[in-house]
Amino acid sequence: MSLVDPLADALSNILNHERVGHGECVIKPASKLIGNVLRVLQEEGYIGEFELIDDGKAGIFRVKLLGRINKCGVIRPRYSVKVEEMEKWEKRFLPARNIGVLVLTTSHGVISHKKAKEMGIGGKLLAYAY
Repeated sequence: MSLVDPLADALSNILNHERVGHGECVIKPASKLIGNVLRVLQEEGYIGEFELIDDGKAGIFRVKLLGRINKCGVIRPRYSVKVEEMEKWEKRFLPARNIGVLVLTTSHGVISHKKAKEMGIGGKLLAYAY
């Protein structure tokens, strides 16, 4: 593990376990940001339940996989996105219209691009999944 970018490590861990066909994966170290991104992926139906396990250090997430992720990853650098530009970024990172989710960090917390559009707010791109 590199631990330079824990979010990227977490998403590649999920993707690797999905590709092999495992039912769950373990992500460590845990962080609030990773937890928030997992929550968005869960709300969008890409992963099942996940729980935080306290190991006395940074913590561990145990994530149930549903086999619905074809690709996911972190977006670097973290581009700032206005609501009007959202379509451009969807085209760049997602395969087709209404397929996949962009995860943004906004002043209203970590949310999906669909929710950000509804709320009419922009933010910084964190990750994508489809």
